[in-house]
Amino acid sequence: MDLTAAQVALLCGAALCAGTVDAIAGGGGLITLPALLAVGLPPHEALGTNKGQSVFGSFAATLRYRHAGLIDGATTKVAFPIGFLGSVAGAVLALWIPSKVLRPIVLALLVVVAVIIASGRLRPHEDKATTRGHLGTIAMIALALGAYDGFFGPGAGTFMLAAYVMLAHRPVTYAAANGRVLNFAANLAAMLMFARAGAVLWAISLPMAACQLLGGFLGAHLAIRRGEGLIRGVVLVVVLAVVVWLVNDIQSHSVVH
Repeated sequence: MDLTAAQVALLCGAALCAGTVDAIAGGGGLITLPALLAVGLPPHEALGTNKGQSVFGSFAATLRYRHAGLIDGATTKVAFPIGFLGSVAGAVLALWIPSKVLRPIVLALLVVVAVIIASGRLRPHEDKATTRGHLGTIAMIALALGAYDGFFGPGAGTFMLAAYVMLAHRPVTYAAANGRVLNFAANLAAMLMFARAGAVLWAISLPMAACQLLGGFLGAHLAIRRGEGLIRGVVLVVVLAVVVWLVNDIQSHSVVH
């Protein structure tokens, strides 16, 4: 598919913004996916191309968080392989179960997350030690949200951050950092699945990937420097944006049917 210079510039700008937001709180796909659809890509190729470029942003954010010493090795050893396999399973499951089944459930969960964040209950925990109990919880989070990311996806990175805080009782900045590792694993698995099906348009994805790399580093840097306050604010904005997106999506499907 041939794009004009203006369209490429639009997509690269969207990728830069998405990489920055995604590194802090997840939700970057809300920026890049509509942009890819806007330039005329069919939905399947838009999804594949989106994964092809977003994996670079989550990788860059992971490297920046690791450089800051915020990536926990024990958590990574559990979350990465389980999240990867979960994403593959989710992508396969999507062939049998329509995503419309998930929309109302995801919408309800996002509203709950938004209420928790707005009420100030998404608070950091002082204990940063990772125990076996934490790792067991993280394994379940990685499997469930890895599968969700491969199956449906909207808000996956935000769910990962919130789950690490609320279920695994990890500090907010820790959750943002290690959530990127899980998000990278899920993105990588989904990208490989889409690439295998020939749904990743690399001529479009690679220029966006360069901007995703920059955005991923920038977002992680801002989260490290500004800490919990920035992360909490961006998470709330992203959650509300996903809620609006899902409501519009549900309404558009109900009109069609």
